[in-house]
Amino acid sequence: MPQQVTFTAMDHATRDDYDLVFAHDAENIATQAGRVVSWLQKMDGDSPYQISRLDHCLQTATRAERDGADEETIVCALLHDIGDVIAPANHSQAAAALLRPYVSDKNHWIVLNHGLFQGYYWMHHYEQERNMRDQLADHPYYQDCVDFCANWDQCSFDPAYQNQPLAHFVPMIERIFARTPGTCL
Repeated sequence: MPQQVTFTAMDHATRDDYDLVFAHDAENIATQAGRVVSWLQKMDGDSPYQISRLDHCLQTATRAERDGADEETIVCALLHDIGDVIAPANHSQAAAALLRPYVSDKNHWIVLNHGLFQGYYWMHHYEQERNMRDQLADHPYYQDCVDFCANWDQCSFDPAYQNQPLAHFVPMIERIFARTPGTCL
């Protein structure tokens, strides 16, 4: 049985207890990339789209890579919808929270807001304002998010598009999640 802390309430903990907790957390952080790949694999199933949610992510990342995006941006394109696995009602925020310690402010902001920006393509079908994204028009990354959605995300539901396989992106995921959390802020 693994070593366990001595406390049942945090205010009774010792430094040794927290050393144990932090060591466990460090191990979880070190193995994060593998869990991320596993979550992506869970997206390879039935979907109302003509392709799986995994294929959508792979297409988005492939388009980013073919357009010359840097590795961090490619991984963000790949993981932009990973929140669908655990939080479909706020998938953008879940994906952004996962990526936050490992990516730049710009990429975090794009992933965080891409759901709102994608509304441009569908909200008018439900008598909603499709330009809700314009409430963020003064933000320095506004146009970057518009471009992310227009060039890579909204057009990546095509069963005929030849995207890279997940294995192609795994080393990139591993490199991004090997970064020391918080150093990219």
